[in-house]
Amino acid sequence: MRTIEHGFGGEAFASELIAAPNGPLPTVILFPTVAGISKLELGFAQQLADVGYNGFCADLYGAAFRGCDRKTGAEQMKRLRADRADLRDRLLAVVDTARAQSESDGRIAAIGFCFGGLCALDLARSGADVAGVGSFHGLFDPPGLPPKPIAAKVIAFHGWDDPMVPPEKVVALGRELTSAGCDWQIHAFGGTVHGFTNQDADKIGNPAVRYSAAATRRGWQMLERFLEELFG
Repeated sequence: MRTIEHGFGGEAFASELIAAPNGPLPTVILFPTVAGISKLELGFAQQLADVGYNGFCADLYGAAFRGCDRKTGAEQMKRLRADRADLRDRLLAVVDTARAQSESDGRIAAIGFCFGGLCALDLARSGADVAGVGSFHGLFDPPGLPPKPIAAKVIAFHGWDDPMVPPEKVVALGRELTSAGCDWQIHAFGGTVHGFTNQDADKIGNPAVRYSAAATRRGWQMLERFLEELFG
């Protein structure tokens, strides 16, 4: 693992790169949950490296907030969600940083978890030159910015019983992506709520956030096929 120091808007950031051997290779950016970079994202980045992709865990809050508690993370998420244009530019800067690394062959995809899922979708909404994006139990709220054609392929993995993203928001996302001319997929898992990839989700004490081994396994298998389609 290698720490990548970079900047945006006068802030200092420290992202983490787990490179696959025998590069340069495609890079998959991982946008974290509300908690920022944690063992969740680092573990998935290692899984990506094991199958031949670089995993780039993106620091979105700033190096000063690494390892912050959940309350502070929620405050930082609220700050970024309050200005979706700035968030878009922040995401595009991360893409430039990931692409510039010597381990990268220039091809980029992105995935995200919870708040990071919203970030992955916003990256696609920006019209960015990335092959595809994936959202795991992400938030689907549109950014309220002028719409652009979406060139990236989109895949989303959603817990059907997630109270943070009720069915009408799932339908709205499908309509939004269709209007943008996007090649998209949304996979909904029954009996599944928010945060289903996080093995520590049950410790949060919120019944709306629960780990699901089955949904995680199924979603990850489909993600690997999606990446093969993008980069194979």
